[in-house]
Amino acid sequence: MRAIVTVIGKDRVGIIANVCTLLAESGANILDISQTILQDYLTMVMLVDTSGCSLPFAELADSLKTRGEEQALSIRIQREDIFEAMHRI
Repeated sequence: MRAIVTVIGKDRVGIIANVCTLLAESGANILDISQTILQDYLTMVMLVDTSGCSLPFAELADSLKTRGEEQALSIRIQREDIFEAMHRI
């Protein structure tokens, strides 16, 4: 299953590496990534394939959320189909 990961927070060294490491350790494959800095804030969106994950999707979501809270970031993951449905006009 494909999913969208969003990361938002004050920019600093290591954010992208930290998120990518957590995804890799869980078995998720990053298919595409876009990131930008808006003044002092990092905004990143990733398309990931979770079909090889060792964790159930809900546990992966909790792990990402917890890692974000530990680093004063907002890290969220949504299934691609739900993300598309929510953003369809």
